[in-house]
Amino acid sequence: MGLLSLLLRNPAAFILLIIPLLYSIIIHELAHGWVADKMGDSTARWLGRLSLNPRKHLDPIGTLMLFIFGFGWAKPVPVNFNNLYDPRKGLILVSAAGIVANILLAFTSLLLLRLVNPAPFGAVSTLLIYMAQINIMLAAFNLIPIPPLDGSKILMGFSSPQFQYSMARLEPYGFFIIIGLLYLGLLNPLISLFEWIISNLISLLLP
Repeated sequence: MGLLSLLLRNPAAFILLIIPLLYSIIIHELAHGWVADKMGDSTARWLGRLSLNPRKHLDPIGTLMLFIFGFGWAKPVPVNFNNLYDPRKGLILVSAAGIVANILLAFTSLLLLRLVNPAPFGAVSTLLIYMAQINIMLAAFNLIPIPPLDGSKILMGFSSPQFQYSMARLEPYGFFIIIGLLYLGLLNPLISLFEWIISNLISLLLP
């Protein structure tokens, strides 16, 4: 679900959603920096990245991908893992923080949809449904274990130094690989699987 297709189908919904959706990406990156700060690395704080200011976070290509494909990314929050109290544990928790933030945003949207019970197809229900969908998609996309996506960093946290080195060498080419695989549709089954897992997890947690 790209935002361009939403703009063509429902311009009012597009206008309603654009700022909350961009902030979904910003909060994803802010979560990385916040957890890193709590675990001993203040790099993001000193560089002003613990902020909700869009200019601090938005990446032109990642934002364009959000409009075209329905998922994208912001400028990565800088983290010096050597400053963390426990670098291996920190690699896992800092990398997972953005994904968890998106899942929590999706959960909150669906919880509000259930509690408020707005009119079907109204502005509020449209906002909450699309907020949940986009955050589930963002979380699923970032779980892909190809660097520099968060899924690869989580995997590295559980892996040997040799594997971590191999993944680090792949990282400069990662986005080209990801864009190519997206264009060919080869990542769609994996993204759909992650979306299914996240959606079912949220369903279990909803009252």
